[in-house]
Parts: sequence; structure tokens; C-alpha cells
Amino acid sequence: MMPRPLTDAYGRVLRDLRVSLTDRCNFRCLYCLPETEAAVNFYRGHWAKLPAPAPIVHQWQPRANLLTFEEIERVVRLLAAWGVTKVRLTGGEPLLRRDVEQLVARLARTPGLRDLAMTTNGFLFAPNAAALRAAGLQRVSFSLDSLERENFKKITGRDGLDTVLAALEQAKQLGFQPVKVNAVVIRGINDHEIEALAGFARDRNVRLRFIEFMPLDSGRAWQREMVVSGREILDRLRARFALRPVLAENPSETARRWSFADGRGEIGLIAPVSEPFCGHCDRLRLTADGKIRTCLFSVGEHDLRSRLRNGATDDDLDEWLRAVVRGKEERHHIGEPGFVQPERTMSCIGG
Repeated sequence: MMPRPLTDAYGRVLRDLRVSLTDRCNFRCLYCLPETEAAVNFYRGHWAKLPAPAPIVHQWQPRANLLTFEEIERVVRLLAAWGVTKVRLTGGEPLLRRDVEQLVARLARTPGLRDLAMTTNGFLFAPNAAALRAAGLQRVSFSLDSLERENFKKITGRDGLDTVLAALEQAKQLGFQPVKVNAVVIRGINDHEIEALAGFARDRNVRLRFIEFMPLDSGRAWQREMVVSGREILDRLRARFALRPVLAENPSETARRWSFADGRGEIGLIAPVSEPFCGHCDRLRLTADGKIRTCLFSVGEHDLRSRLRNGATDDDLDEWLRAVVRGKEERHHIGEPGFVQPERTMSCIGG
């Protein structure tokens, strides 16, 4: 007998789980964890009407609050039995979690799980790459917001461009397929690199995703004027490249995709601000400290950790998780009157 799928009140079947391994990160990206007031002002300075910088305080979760590998494995096993087929390991920076390849090996053996991936900034990829591949990691996505060394340093707070580029090549050599690159585009910061990033995807034969700037930064500096819309990006790319639409592999895919005429590389647009895809959302998120989030922009969370640690049976968790899923938000409200930015940033939520 097939288990009942996880279905929300709007008929969406949830099949994709994002698992954050840590809220810590070794980068300090402007759109997530700007390190100093000067870093915040780097892009606030382009918009004179913005308020004074909010205090920048990072309070990392103590180790005891993080889910253990055994707890993560249990949650993934249960959700896979109920129809979840895709798991992506995120952070923070997931490779800051010690012995992460051991977790990958555990999850790779999960019945029903067909896709096991990771998103990383790539800085620590080299010493871990072979072990991750051998453990069963299938796909990897890298964050790469600039190809210019100084701009990369301004955006991330780190001088790591060469390291990330080397990690991309290593991933291809090890057989990760496909290798993806994520670029968050912010007006006045890196939007002048849109064409160069697309050309990079073609030259390196990777899949590059342009992502609209979302209100998930700890500096609370997001303004819609900073968003370069997916439509604007596409118009610019079509003026430079011959692009062909790629049919979506499933209706819940977040990116609209195009290939280059010569078949090398691919670009995609993820436009949650200007073109929300909430109607097809099939995702759940598990934070590093054991909270379930039903939307990236949820203002509330559901405490799974306490249930895992207080003797809940699998049947108990089944009943509780199904109730949580039924309450999944219909959509987010970015840009609408009354929109409330989540208290936790992307680093704490998990990408």
C-alpha cells in the first residue's frame, strides 16, 4: 500500500526538502550576512532614501541546538516514505559542518530518495569533494555572484574567487551532474555582469541561475528598487545571445530555463519577487536547529526538534507533520502592503 503523499490545503504535493546543516557561514554576503556597517552601506549608499543601518548582530546556534546526523536521517527517512524524493543540503555553509560526508552516505541509502544535492559557496569544496562524491552526493550548486575579483570581494567579504572557480572545475571532473551556479543580482552592485556571467556559463558548460534579490538580509536594507527583474535580465541576455527555451522537467521547477544555440551551458531565471511561483511550490525547509518552515518567507516556524528529542514515535511525527503541511502558506507577500520580512536571514533559514 502506497503511503499518502504530503499534501497541503491547496492541493500541492510536497516532494522537495531543504535541510540546513548549520547557520554559520564563512562568507559575509551583502544580501545575507553583511559583516560590518561599511559593508551594509556599500549598497545602501546607492539609495539615499534608505534608513540608517540596522545593528548587525549574529548569534549562532549553540551546537546542542543543531540536529544530529541521526536526527536528520530519521526525518529524511520518514519524509521519503511519504513521497519526498529530493533533498538539498544547505546552510549557512554546509561544509562547515564536520564530517558532512558521513551524513551524505546515510542519506544516499534512503529508500525513495532519488535526488541528493548540496548548495555551497565552494570555498571549502576542494578538500571535501572526492569524499562527498564517493558518499553519494549527486549534484552540487555553487554561489557565484561576480567574476570580477574586487567585486566578488566586496559582495562576499572574502577574497575567494579563484578558489570558487577551481571548485567548479573540480566538481565537473568528479562527475557531479549537473553543476549549477547561482548568482543573486542586485542593481548597482553586480547587474553590470549579467552578460559576462551568462557567457561564463556557456564557456564553462554549466547551468547558471540568475536569482532576484530577496528580502532576507540581516541588514534589513532590501528595497524593491534594488531588484533586477527576471524579465529585464532575459531581455538583456536575448540582445546578446541566441537562446532557446528549455521545457521544464517538472511543474514545480523554480527556474525558467534557456539553452544556448550551440548547446553548451544553460541559463535560468528564478524570479520570486516579480514572478512568484508559489502556486507550484512543493518545498519544505528544515532549519539547522530543527524547525520546519513551510515557506522561505514564513514568519512562524514549527518545532520538530523537541518532538524528536521527547520520544515522539514515527506515527506521532506523521500526524504532526501532516498538520504542519496542511497549514502551508498559499503564497508569499513580497512587495505588498504589510509584508513582514522573516526574523531569520537566509543563512539561518537554509537556502
